Amino acid sequence: MPGQPTTTTELPTRAQRLAAVADRHAVGADRDGVLHRDVLDGILDAGFARHFVPREWGGTAGRSTDLLRATAALGDGCTSAAWIASVIAGAARMGAYLPEQGQRDLWAKGADTVVVGALMPRGDATRAAGGWRLSGRWEFTSGVGFSDWALVCATVSGECGREAWFFALPRREYTVTESWDAVGMRGTAGDTLIADDVFVPEHRGFPRAQVMAGRSTVSTARCHTAPLRLVSGLLFGAPALGAARRALRIWSRHTAPGARPVETDPLPRLTLTRAATGVDAAALLLERAAAVADSDAATAGEALRNPVDCAVAVEKLVDTVELLYRTVGSTGQLASNPLQRVWRDVHTLSSHVALRFDPAATAYGEHLLTQAREPRAEQDS
Repeated sequence: MPGQPTTTTELPTRAQRLAAVADRHAVGADRDGVLHRDVLDGILDAGFARHFVPREWGGTAGRSTDLLRATAALGDGCTSAAWIASVIAGAARMGAYLPEQGQRDLWAKGADTVVVGALMPRGDATRAAGGWRLSGRWEFTSGVGFSDWALVCATVSGECGREAWFFALPRREYTVTESWDAVGMRGTAGDTLIADDVFVPEHRGFPRAQVMAGRSTVSTARCHTAPLRLVSGLLFGAPALGAARRALRIWSRHTAPGARPVETDPLPRLTLTRAATGVDAAALLLERAAAVADSDAATAGEALRNPVDCAVAVEKLVDTVELLYRTVGSTGQLASNPLQRVWRDVHTLSSHVALRFDPAATAYGEHLLTQAREPRAEQDS
């Protein structure tokens, strides 16, 4: 039941059970553009919404490693379900950077409050007595239609010029326009959130720089002191890991003995080996990134490397699903076959800004060059 404490070790197990439910409803989610109510309830029951909520408010303050494994397990049933589970966990994590009264407001009804995040500064906030006046439109806000609160990013004017801030809005303060009609990830319902001259009290806002630096307000748990760069790629990359594992199972069923002459045709064995090792390699990169995010000893260099590892891992997973899709044969590419949905999902997922290789690699490459110029500097990656 929502509201019951969930330890970090329980989340992956619960997610694994939920994957079967998500699998049964995956076709409907793809068709209707929204997750089935049973899946949404299951995400809350499993403990995703509370996973990163501070213990002060009844949450788990859990580990990135457990969220990675749970999200991947759920993604083996439905990529859209895994995405929603991961992003609401990530949005709730940002609530830990609100002033204490703002956190009290956010979780007044419990740690399973559904928080969504609109991460790009597509709104404007102006100072008003006791707070701000906020307006904006945030497209592609996954799960906004069934949210209780939203944390939206907007720009404010201050002494240092324009600065990005996050603002917490209760559901009554924003409207939702249906706008999500993508090729893949159709069940994520990434519709448009609209705020029109909303008053936001002082205690419901905080600078985005706090999230970037990992300067939480109350909690000292590692999930709240980790800089954003250590965590963000994991939130969006984990669903792809589950999706690729699902693609492997689907492909294997279509090329098993009896479906094709495996004994005389080496192609299935070679393809399956290449795909399986590709998925395993991506999993190792993501597991490493999660372990770094969970470590109090993570260095500045690792904060630059984590986004690269996540981007490379997702590239590897997309390439693996692409290989499987090209070699499954005609029956595997029918609309009734779930492999085509996985193929659409991972290509759509991989376009997220947090998973782009070039910006992350440029920053990390500069760090590596700096280390090379200073051979006596501590090697932190």
